[in-house]
Amino acid sequence: MKLVILDGGDIVPQLPWRQEVEGSRIPNIDYYDNTPAHLALERMRGAQLVLTNKVVISASMIDELPELKYIGVMATGYNVVDVAAAARHGITVTNIPAYSTDSVAQHTWALILNVFNKVDYYAVQNRDGRWCRNVSFCYYDYPIHELAGLTLGVVGLGSIGMKVAKIALAFGMKVLAVTSKPQESLPSGIRAAKLETLLSESDVISLHCPLTEANREMINGRTLSLCKTGAVLVNTGRGGLVNEHDIACALKQGCISAYCADVLSQEPASPDNPLISVENCFITPHIAWASVEARERLVKICKHNISAFLDGHPVNVVS
Repeated sequence: MKLVILDGGDIVPQLPWRQEVEGSRIPNIDYYDNTPAHLALERMRGAQLVLTNKVVISASMIDELPELKYIGVMATGYNVVDVAAAARHGITVTNIPAYSTDSVAQHTWALILNVFNKVDYYAVQNRDGRWCRNVSFCYYDYPIHELAGLTLGVVGLGSIGMKVAKIALAFGMKVLAVTSKPQESLPSGIRAAKLETLLSESDVISLHCPLTEANREMINGRTLSLCKTGAVLVNTGRGGLVNEHDIACALKQGCISAYCADVLSQEPASPDNPLISVENCFITPHIAWASVEARERLVKICKHNISAFLDGHPVNVVS
């Protein structure tokens, strides 16, 4: 029995993965911090089990891996695997559901609060000694706004979107949501809405839906024109949900006041990404999921997924 871990380095740096999965009764483990695309197929040859985070496992690769029986995606999203091809070959594919809900929701609000309270700006100013030189007890170059009474629009009301919405209610905000859930099933204070209505009525818009071909670049020049002037757009979902060129233009023209993102259409970021140098664009390097607690949870569920598969009762199977 052989297990290949293609890219464990971003999940548990400096941690011996063999120690994490040895309880799964696998004597032969090949571990890699990262695997470039051109080496993925060769590294998987001869393995019955493979773990991947971001390394793509395509249909053509699967066709050349007759011994492969199990693919464990070390993430919630599993678009890196051709699931249909895996099914044709009788390969079980599992994911790690809902491990990062608290972490991503917290990061979402860190981005929002930074915009409304200008924390980063004032911290940098004071690091340079500005407060020490100030003649008054305080200074404020930019207006600071309360969230209470504003409207948050949540696009996608899964576990993360729901957590973000409930935090908004605690701040005293109104909440609109684009969701497939019926209105009667939603918590008090959350109102279902069409995307166009949500964009036109929300002061803050937060994207939490999975990326599909149907919603790729759903936020673009046309839909941005529907937004309130000065709205704040937050994306901790997927970079492909927005047209980044149109976002950059909207920021430069003042149509929206800020764009906060933990994801981009290409990762790592391309030097010519139009958002990198735009004022009022706040980008973090896809770390919303990566709290210590969330990564520990991921590894624990990953180990359980493997054990359950080997016991003949797989869990968290995707199709």
